[in-house]
Amino acid sequence: MDGSIPPSRAHGGHAGVTDQGDDDPAATRAQDDPAATRGLPVTLRTIAEHAGVHTSTVSRALRQPDRADPTARRIQSIAAELGYRPDLAAASLRTRRSGTIGMLVHRLTDVVQAILFEAVEHTALELGYQAIVANTYDAVAEQYRRAELMLARRVDGLVLADAHLTPGYIAWVHERGVPFVLVNRRTGDYPSVTLDDYLAGQLAGSHLAGLDHTVVAVLAGLAHSSASSERASGCLDASRERGVQIEDDLVEGTRLDASSGRAAMRRILARRPDVTAVFAVNDFDALGAVIALREAGREPGRDVAVVGCNDVPVAEAAQLTTIRSPHTTMGATATRLLMDVIDQGRVESVRLSPELVVRATSCPPPERHEHRT
Repeated sequence: MDGSIPPSRAHGGHAGVTDQGDDDPAATRAQDDPAATRGLPVTLRTIAEHAGVHTSTVSRALRQPDRADPTARRIQSIAAELGYRPDLAAASLRTRRSGTIGMLVHRLTDVVQAILFEAVEHTALELGYQAIVANTYDAVAEQYRRAELMLARRVDGLVLADAHLTPGYIAWVHERGVPFVLVNRRTGDYPSVTLDDYLAGQLAGSHLAGLDHTVVAVLAGLAHSSASSERASGCLDASRERGVQIEDDLVEGTRLDASSGRAAMRRILARRPDVTAVFAVNDFDALGAVIALREAGREPGRDVAVVGCNDVPVAEAAQLTTIRSPHTTMGATATRLLMDVIDQGRVESVRLSPELVVRATSCPPPERHEHRT
């Protein structure tokens, strides 16, 4: 994490300069520059001289690159040719910033949280920042403790992936004037980047109703999570609009993992053996439900339809119908939004669109399935 321009990004910028070709005089000067050949420090002024622009233009192009701007792409290409590496220590002294952002996740062993952090870390590196991460285990005391530790490290801002519906420590962070962005979960009016979770639930409910299911179970996840709550609500409302009333004994909370999904599905089957479809607000809940159904002699995709949410990598291997959430885009967007908060203050939240991905665990109720075959 040395803050250098990643080769893939630098090459992408160079390839995008279609009007310069191999005879670009700036690129030629960059290759012949003594600073590049003698190992001398390459500064923003060096790049500006080669590009024929002001140093502020170079700074802006390297810190917040705009792929659509040919000048920015050209500057990135020249910086890569010169072997430019940001001087983070000098920048910290000049701007009174540490060049570090922190991220709090509820558990990094959670696949979604891991994907989010990878995207945050990669994007932060592109922007000349280092990202550090800590687990809070979704425990309120740990949220406060880890946030305090991050602030003690003088981070320039925080990406928070563990928000509860009750603002709690999020309000506490806000009161301290620390720039932050919520990701994957939201609360209050604080800036956030999330999936349109309510729409995700609506897609699942409409899909199952469209297959003629009338006895639908919902594995509703965590009551304190906006993602869980909105997905469950979306499914319930969409089902109701299609004439399907999901009763309370068909709804169970989970911990968003396979073991709790399996246990919740078992409880529902004990009460309602007539269930023909399941929506789980998380793919691992859904996979736990698949295990429980098979243990009960019910085959997913034949006897019971199962729909998850997130589309983590294992969902495709399991041929699980699910609602796709673009987590890499979410993490990258949250990081760039945090930079805007640091620089500008107030920003607008971002809601990303979900996508229904139909696979083998979708099916009509058994009687309809038998009639069709």
